[in-house]
Amino acid sequence: MTWGILAAVIGAIALIAALLWYLLIKTEGIYLGRRTVIWLYDVYAGRYDGIKQYDPITEDYFLARPILQHLTHVRAPLVLDVATGTGRLPVALLEQPDFQGRIVAIDLSRKMLAGAAPKLAPFGRRAALLHLPAERLPFPDGTFDLVTCLEALEFMMDPRAVLRELVRVLRPGGPLVLTNRQGLDAKLMPGRTFSHDALKDLLKDLGMGRVEIELWQVDYRIVWAEKPGTLPPAGPLALEEIWRCPACGAVEMIPVEGGWRCLNCEARVPVGDDGVIEAERFSKD
Repeated sequence: MTWGILAAVIGAIALIAALLWYLLIKTEGIYLGRRTVIWLYDVYAGRYDGIKQYDPITEDYFLARPILQHLTHVRAPLVLDVATGTGRLPVALLEQPDFQGRIVAIDLSRKMLAGAAPKLAPFGRRAALLHLPAERLPFPDGTFDLVTCLEALEFMMDPRAVLRELVRVLRPGGPLVLTNRQGLDAKLMPGRTFSHDALKDLLKDLGMGRVEIELWQVDYRIVWAEKPGTLPPAGPLALEEIWRCPACGAVEMIPVEGGWRCLNCEARVPVGDDGVIEAERFSKD
């Protein structure tokens, strides 16, 4: 093999390695489809908290307290956390002495939810973990007092559809809390991220009123939006009071041994040994 051929081979290998790094590491598989993104999050689930270097004091100061300031008028709010991962936001809120509400948390990475389950187990039925996609939320319009989606929008297959659903299930007068990628990382994800102005315009087009985008982290800004109108707080409703059956759409789900059952159509949804509700898996008797 001549030196010229060897150099070409080494260059090709380096190019392939760089491409794989970009597709699998830097952009977390988003250009390779939903299954790749889920697979990658499953792979990293056990190390995710360490990679992100989550710190309880920081989470309390920069996440939980600011969010609760937007809910001072709601004694016991009902919260939806989309793309909850290992339960970062639910844990931060539930550990607040002033937070008396309930949280429904969803994600498509089953292993991330498995990591969240033991953290949330001490809070009992105040937290429910569901394995399902964000593009089709099984809840009635205006259900939640607060809806959040942190550090995840750019990894959704259809972020506009997700945002539409987040707005739909938020009650009038309730806050929506998002993050928006910025800086070099955002530029390295063309077609997957929004400029701050574009996201603000999109939220207003979807029916949100006041939208504020503030400094938060190096790679993200935090987005505070409010749904116009007024509706009394939902309060700490139990999951069976808000969950639509995945088979018939009726709000008739009840907990039974080994899972959940729909009183309307008898569809059954299993629950894992760790307590995670397998909301995309259901059967009919």
